[in-house]
Amino acid sequence: MTRQREVILKEVRDSGSHPTADEIYERVRKKIPRISLGTVYRNLELLASSGLISRLEPEHTQMRFDWKTSDHYHITCIRCGTVEDADIKTSDNPFEHLEHALGNLTKYGIFGHKLEFVGLCKKCRSEEGDI
Repeated sequence: MTRQREVILKEVRDSGSHPTADEIYERVRKKIPRISLGTVYRNLELLASSGLISRLEPEHTQMRFDWKTSDHYHITCIRCGTVEDADIKTSDNPFEHLEHALGNLTKYGIFGHKLEFVGLCKKCRSEEGDI
């Protein structure tokens, strides 16, 4: 693995959140000042396609990256774009019956699903007086 790729991977893992490519670029530039945004994007795509990180494409915000590659859900704030892990257990697949039924109906081999939870985060709700 190249030094650039190692630094990018470390920054995704150390972020503690779900950073955008631009956020990762700003962090990596502190360690590799001459790196380009395009290089960061290409390496993020390569790391995602190799399964070392996950690519998140929330509907209401820009693409983000996640160092957790195990199955888990996310919740996205539709106002500020914050993406958080939805800490619910995925070991018992609540959609197993639906996946099976859909496979039977469509004759597809269903391998999994993508589910995006959306709402207003605590901060945005309090700004609206919703809490």
